[in-house]
Amino acid sequence: MAKNTLSSRFRKVDIDEFDDNKFVDDHDEAAEQQGPDTTEVDDLIRQGKMMSAFRAVLRNPPINSKSPAIKERAQLVVMKVLTSFRSSDIEPAVKSLDRDGVDLLMKYIYRGFEKPSDNSSAILLHWHEKAFAAGGLGSIVRVMTSRKTV
Repeated sequence: MAKNTLSSRFRKVDIDEFDDNKFVDDHDEAAEQQGPDTTEVDDLIRQGKMMSAFRAVLRNPPINSKSPAIKERAQLVVMKVLTSFRSSDIEPAVKSLDRDGVDLLMKYIYRGFEKPSDNSSAILLHWHEKAFAAGGLGSIVRVMTSRKTV
């Protein structure tokens, strides 16, 4: 039996460093790099280029962000774009998206349902109808079971 069992000098490796349950966030996120570019989207809306504004708003979602302020700002920009669309232009916009784009749009729609504003629920229901037609029930299931939110 070893004489000196109380000594910890033999430890040269920090075993806590290799623990899978210990989470360390390696990267710091910059607020200006997360979420859609508000000025670009506002300019596109003023110019009447709604499809370009729609693509720009879905281009950089703050899915991996932990900041509620960034997510809230992104939601406001998306709601501004969705409420600016004419109802006849909604279907072509949704059909221009791939499967991941429809899922992202559904995430924003359900986030908009959480905090309704003036007339936003009716507009979001119209968007939901078109997104459901494009993505099917699978899109709703993927959005509801996803851990990453917008």
